[in-house]
Amino acid sequence: MKTKLFLTGLYLIFFTSILFSATIEGNVSDNATGNSISGAEVKLYKMGIIIRTTKTDNVGMFQFTNLDEGPYNVKVNAKGYSEFIKKNIIIAKNDFHRMTIFMNAEVIAVQNNKDFIILDAPCEEEKVVTTLSKMSSSGNRSTYGRNYAVASDDRYVEHNTESYDFIQENGFKDVVNDPLSTFSIDVDRASYANVRRFINNSQMPYADAVRVEEMINYFDYDYENPKGEHPFSTHLELGNCPWNDKSKLLMIGIQGEEIEAENIPACNLVFLIDVSGSMNSDNKLGLLKKSFRLLVDKLRPEDKVSIVVYAGAAGCVLPSTSGKDKAKILASLDKLSAGGSTAGGAGIKLAYDIAIENFIKGGNNRVILASDGDFNIGASSDSEMERLIEAKRDLGVYLTVLGFGMGNYKDSKMEKLSNKGNGNYAYIDNIMEANKIFGQELWGTLYTIAKDVKIQIEFNPSKVKEYRLIGYENRMLNKEDFNDDKKDAGEIGSGHTVTAIYEIVLADGTESSDKVDPLNYQTSNVVKSNDIMTLKIRYKKPDQDFSRLITEKVTSNDVNKSENSKNFMLAVSVAEFGMLLRNSEFKGSASYDHVLLWANKSKSEDTYGYVAELITLVEKTKLLAKL
Repeated sequence: MKTKLFLTGLYLIFFTSILFSATIEGNVSDNATGNSISGAEVKLYKMGIIIRTTKTDNVGMFQFTNLDEGPYNVKVNAKGYSEFIKKNIIIAKNDFHRMTIFMNAEVIAVQNNKDFIILDAPCEEEKVVTTLSKMSSSGNRSTYGRNYAVASDDRYVEHNTESYDFIQENGFKDVVNDPLSTFSIDVDRASYANVRRFINNSQMPYADAVRVEEMINYFDYDYENPKGEHPFSTHLELGNCPWNDKSKLLMIGIQGEEIEAENIPACNLVFLIDVSGSMNSDNKLGLLKKSFRLLVDKLRPEDKVSIVVYAGAAGCVLPSTSGKDKAKILASLDKLSAGGSTAGGAGIKLAYDIAIENFIKGGNNRVILASDGDFNIGASSDSEMERLIEAKRDLGVYLTVLGFGMGNYKDSKMEKLSNKGNGNYAYIDNIMEANKIFGQELWGTLYTIAKDVKIQIEFNPSKVKEYRLIGYENRMLNKEDFNDDKKDAGEIGSGHTVTAIYEIVLADGTESSDKVDPLNYQTSNVVKSNDIMTLKIRYKKPDQDFSRLITEKVTSNDVNKSENSKNFMLAVSVAEFGMLLRNSEFKGSASYDHVLLWANKSKSEDTYGYVAELITLVEKTKLLAKL
């Protein structure tokens, strides 16, 4: 008995030492086949010195535990493969860093009678200069990637790009000349998960990959549930601005009604899965299949699933099948493998045809597109495909877009398609994110409670001099769009929260960014009022084409709090973090230290550890910013 207790104690000590010590763990696979590479030599460097060496096991795994804080490099060598090097892996206290490494076979080619090696994977950084930088800008889209670089030994790095829409930050508006601020709500969360992927890979994210509103809305806030006739409630709060002591911050929160699962209408879901060659890796098709398994597990007998795939061509691999036949659905998923080109347009058309064919009147009809976004539309143009998605949206078939992978990721295309399809957009960088989307927030992801939701604020110039909406740059609307029921806007899912933050300058403040000369031919008469603003919200019920209007006049007493709520501190800390990542021209005295201060203060129950994870990401970014 004593021996058993002693061994149990040793096990607990060993387990605890791993659980509460910094760890780097990884999996090494062949990039072409996805097969694990066993026996690969893995070296861990710190300050240029090898401190650990190990080899991958029979499933390609390796692990380094009990690590101190600081930056590390990992080098992997395997016979017949190009060397892999990952630099500046920032490890914080008790951190767990997971790596997925894909190695490429060396290819020897001949050009002008001279041998040279083409390396698909990143080369050793001392010998080949590779920089993650902005490569080009075309219209409103920025393309980033690895620059081509030539070393003395004639080694080359393959061009590898990601694409993001260009973001021009919102500036300050003068209330006298521009009293109305109008925008579409946004509950997409893709940007936060994508930013997390960069930081966990010890890279600063591209500026245009940082959409501040999506970072803010990644988190759930403790707003009051709706009580009246409308499917959501509003929460307003005013507080100090940590990066500009001459400004205030106005937070607007919306809480969507949470519908119980048994009251959600039957679902007609079409999984549209990219199985082209670019998806052939564990963090793409491999992770995708695991993610969809989580969704299938939640299906009810009344739900239906079809599976459409596309590569060089599109095809239906599973006709509409009841959610009770989970084994049949999972078997179809398990059989999927990647290869070929990417005829995305044909896949989208076929998926919508099947969704219409199995349409459930009064049900939840949705196409779920899963891809790295690196697909060609085929014979159709991008604009023609967007019009098709809009037309099917008007028939009641919505679109959810899920992004996977890195290096060739096309965020700009994925976001645009989801916006056209009355849908939502998420990026899945790990299985925990998949569980968040298809486990904890399943019906918020799949079921819309209000569509075409627009917000319009009229600021009172006697109370507010200037304002700036933080984020939502690609969701801005013209003032006349607010009353136009034909104008598309965002959707709110069951239980979702939406948060927006304005930086405002009060009328009695001295700060002013107005650079417009006074008008010569007209004057403005200000109506006396104690209101700070009027808040208006328009929305449509999912099955209706006419909007409903909510109007709320807001005074100082409505927004001033004796002390700021945890909701306010969390939202502001995330906004400040996003502004630092973008290197915003409006960041003022923003600092990672202040982000950490308020993020820590905002922590309450943190059931799923999202705020704790945020704090770790900020700590890593703080270290990266110094390098």
